[in-house]
Amino acid sequence: MTENFNNLFSIQGKTALVTGGSRGIGEMIAAGFLAQGAKVYISSRKADVCQATAQRLSQAYGGECIALPADLSKLQGVESLAAQLSAHESKLDILINNAGASWGAPLDQFPEVGWDKVMDTNVKGVFFLTQKLLPLLRAAGQGASPARVINIGSIDGLKSSSFDAFSYGASKAAVHHLTRFMATHLTKERILFNAIAPGPFPTWMLSTGVGFGGETEGVNWDQVGQANPSGRVGTPQDIAGLATFLCSRAGEFVVGQTIACDGGVVGTA
Repeated sequence: MTENFNNLFSIQGKTALVTGGSRGIGEMIAAGFLAQGAKVYISSRKADVCQATAQRLSQAYGGECIALPADLSKLQGVESLAAQLSAHESKLDILINNAGASWGAPLDQFPEVGWDKVMDTNVKGVFFLTQKLLPLLRAAGQGASPARVINIGSIDGLKSSSFDAFSYGASKAAVHHLTRFMATHLTKERILFNAIAPGPFPTWMLSTGVGFGGETEGVNWDQVGQANPSGRVGTPQDIAGLATFLCSRAGEFVVGQTIACDGGVVGTA
């Protein structure tokens, strides 16, 4: 019998929501999905930035990128985003839970607000947005291909970090384990959960941590990459490629996993 391997990595025609999609890793994944023929909704807290990114990505990749601004650190924002998307779509093939926050402070001075903000956005927001979108995900799961949810964690949830970001590391470890919990409950409904744990990528968040002041262009990312076993920081192709694999036919038998996308930081330690 000759097996059919056509379109093994295709996400053509799928509908995706990428939270935190206006910049950083979320924007990288959104761009990669658009380039491969998916319809992409992006969400972020700042409406003007979200709209500008959606317009720029649509023009750059010739696809349909739609902005749905929302503050996912609050349940009201989660419910608003779910309602906005439900008004546009009857099903959702792909949910990328990428919106996140961090907070850095010395251990003895770490404030409650820095704990609550990070946990509310990175863990609570992920859980309740997924919950509110279950009707759309279930509808997609009834089709030929299962629905997919990818939770964006971090290597800081797999190992300790040199940064004083105590709530961030704890929140990402929680996201990884929450992924397994959700997979346990929803795989039989054809909603497949996995997590990606990125390492160093040229993002605003890492830029603030390494002293670049939030700048991502015109700074020395090569210097940061020298500390990586692969000798570089990640690229949009790296993170979008892994996300595409997990959302395509090729990744359909991968369930409940946390996969590091880090150039070897975790795997070679």
